[in-house]
Amino acid sequence: MLKESYTGGFTRLWPKVAALIIFTVLLTACGENVVSDDVSDEMQRVAKEVVTDRFGIPRGEYRVEEGKVGAKDYFSTVLDRYGVPHGKVNTLVSKSRDIFDAKSFKTGHIYYVYFPAEGEVPEYFVYQKDNLSAVVFDLRDTLAVSLVKKQVDIEQKYVEVTISSSLWNDIQDAGASPLLAIKLSEIYAWSVDFFGLQKGDSFKVLYNEHSCEGEVTDIGEIWFSTFTSGGKSIECLYFEEEGTSNRYWNSDGESMRKSFLKSPLKYFSRISSGFSYARRHPITRVVRPHTGVDYAAPTGTPVLTIGDGVVIEKGYKGGGGHTVKIRHNSVYTTAYLHLLKYASGLKVGSRVSQGQVIGYVGSTGMSTGPHLDFRVWKNGTPINPLKMESPPAEPIREANKEKFEASRDSLRHIASNFVLRQYYRDYVLDLL
Repeated sequence: MLKESYTGGFTRLWPKVAALIIFTVLLTACGENVVSDDVSDEMQRVAKEVVTDRFGIPRGEYRVEEGKVGAKDYFSTVLDRYGVPHGKVNTLVSKSRDIFDAKSFKTGHIYYVYFPAEGEVPEYFVYQKDNLSAVVFDLRDTLAVSLVKKQVDIEQKYVEVTISSSLWNDIQDAGASPLLAIKLSEIYAWSVDFFGLQKGDSFKVLYNEHSCEGEVTDIGEIWFSTFTSGGKSIECLYFEEEGTSNRYWNSDGESMRKSFLKSPLKYFSRISSGFSYARRHPITRVVRPHTGVDYAAPTGTPVLTIGDGVVIEKGYKGGGGHTVKIRHNSVYTTAYLHLLKYASGLKVGSRVSQGQVIGYVGSTGMSTGPHLDFRVWKNGTPINPLKMESPPAEPIREANKEKFEASRDSLRHIASNFVLRQYYRDYVLDLL
């Protein structure tokens, strides 16, 4: 179900059951003895829904025992614990192959066992597969297996966020899900350094939010967004072009993807030391060049290569600790220092892809705490990673330019309508 909303705006509709009850009470109070066929049919349908629980099992007929999959539990051992014969278990496993793999019975997942009101032999077993779906095993003679999925609502939303502390916190303060911060960081990864956001920078975002039972489960398409910093803006819009996996473009039809990521860390942290030719070393206290950028981050944070390339060095490099060096092409080389450990299977000569994990943040070598020292060389000369320019990927094809521009203008119009509606709502509230 697709709805439209300005974050923090509309209140939810009354549940249908409540509406029908109120309607029926009003009819009775007015002396009406006849309810229309349509309403009667609807009430019967709703009543039928009400007497079954979220898994479609009749309410009130069973006592339910909740459990959690233990570290040494298997699907068969848990059912055996409740007295389900091995023959039945094997049949259930066979019948459920298309929707459930018994080997994926995961530690920590919740399950429910349904016993008749008077009886010790279970009739249903429900395994919570994930937040949105569950596998229902009918243990009666039918031995049926079904997948029950919760309804996911898709709501189109618009939010404006101005940075005062961090994107993560400020998005939540604006009433949006923090999942939106992750999505934006992925889309703008090639053009915005999220570790270098400044107070006053801002985002305006038109997007789809997925929710289930009132809880946000995912952020869908970012239809249109604008990032503004220092008086300059970067527009981004969603547009599908056949033959490419890219879905996000700037207003000129250039891909938001570029040859290099803006940062080697995906998750938010801070820059603890910048590029300098005269920095006093925190341990030796000697003033010397620091031709890299230090990102303070928790131990174990994944470190990503900013671009495709080949590993040319991997090893312990004295003060740099565990280090990985990658040659991307004939011009650019990058290095990642003070790592806790390397990614499994990484070795000199390995080919790596942009965004691939090559190691984990640590504090090896001469280091005062967990951080990543990230370095870039251009034609053999160190350069400031924060000022490195990266060419974009292929732009929108000429044959699709007109369609792209029409889509861009339409999305701009939709976003501006959200702003206009919010303005008038605020205006009316001020009058009241």
